Amino acid sequence: MDYAAIIHAFVDDFVENKDAILIRELKNDNPYDLTLLVVAEGEDTSRLIGRKGIIANALREVLSIAGKIDNRRVHLKFETFEKTTTEE
Repeated sequence: MDYAAIIHAFVDDFVENKDAILIRELKNDNPYDLTLLVVAEGEDTSRLIGRKGIIANALREVLSIAGKIDNRRVHLKFETFEKTTTEE
């Protein structure tokens, strides 16, 4: 199942910079566990998590339901791109 496509279907409407969304699968020892990492810019990460985590929890619930089709437990984590500055 294409979990990244499921995530994009929901999160693209919440963020300002859709092209800056990065979704990666993290390695797990258990083949039935799947951890997905969603990385976005600072403001967009805040929007994806939502107040009191309500948006993040809703996304986790949708992915949990999708994972049941594949007999997998799907975990979702959020991170922010670090801004780098160059000094001259």
